[in-house]
Amino acid sequence: MHIQETASLTRTAKKLTPVLRADDNGSPLSQEETIIAYQRMVLLRRFEEKAGQLYGMGLIGGFCHLYIGQEAVVTGIGLLMKEGDKVITSYRDHAHMLSVGMTARGVMAELTGRQDGYSRGKGGSMHMFSREKHFYGGHGIVGAQVAIGTGLAFANKYRGTQEVGIAYFGEGAAQQGQVFESFNFAALHKLPCIYVIENNRYGMGTSVERSSAAKDLSQLGRPWQIPSLKVDGMDLFAVHQAAGEAMAHCRAGKGPFLLEMETYRYRGHSMSDPARYRDRAEVDEMRKTRDPIEHIRKYLSKQGVADSVFKKIEDDVKAEVNDAAQFAQQSPEPGIDSLWTDVLVEY
Repeated sequence: MHIQETASLTRTAKKLTPVLRADDNGSPLSQEETIIAYQRMVLLRRFEEKAGQLYGMGLIGGFCHLYIGQEAVVTGIGLLMKEGDKVITSYRDHAHMLSVGMTARGVMAELTGRQDGYSRGKGGSMHMFSREKHFYGGHGIVGAQVAIGTGLAFANKYRGTQEVGIAYFGEGAAQQGQVFESFNFAALHKLPCIYVIENNRYGMGTSVERSSAAKDLSQLGRPWQIPSLKVDGMDLFAVHQAAGEAMAHCRAGKGPFLLEMETYRYRGHSMSDPARYRDRAEVDEMRKTRDPIEHIRKYLSKQGVADSVFKKIEDDVKAEVNDAAQFAQQSPEPGIDSLWTDVLVEY
């Protein structure tokens, strides 16, 4: 009896959560908006490639987790954000910073541990913040940002604003107890929080198929009646469409919303990860057939956008990224006296 009921529930869940792809409904963006999105994605890609290069040169120390391949997720969601919306994420965070308007100079300077970085050279890759841009950090503790993001959404509701909190986390963090505690709290108090699972298939070095008994992560909020969508995270238009639904739901005071973005990272978990747990052919196939940037470029070309437009975007982005790298290397390192600043002391 119980087995049959469970099987029936599983079949129902699969029916409720087909993967949302833009091909179902076409583009929700104008041509101008699509070009802006394309430029943003190219910036994220080229910035991360440069960061990887500087890491290889020894100019970036510690951990460095690159976002290459996942650009459509933060871009599609970022296009819908309004002033005051708050973002928090994990350690794969450089693209999230750039997507909220933090400068390439400031982010790269922090990556290289320089004084002009967003945390004055003390945070590095995983600990950058900007109160001005409402970005509350990348976090090195797996899943910890979800609870903090729930608190940011609570603050929004407490103040009576229509601002939304967005908490990004990966499929590897999706089984953390604090994630489910956050779901319960957000649903109980109808908090305007969008939970975004960036399912890139490999939490550190383990396939999600081997690490998660739940095969449909979009359904993790079901016990608390949190509505959700499973989305093709390699498709900018699908991301934008799903994020629009989630934003409208939260701004209307209806409580939290869960988005599972099925995406893919081309590089290892971090720069020190050789990624031997997957075949090179798998990565090559994803790059060849599912690349989010190439998808938008092909779409725009079919809409009549000239090659010269793409070349100018590439040139402008390259200049911005090179400028950021040069600025970072010329920025001074923090002085020895800074060891005693920004330290919380309890008496």
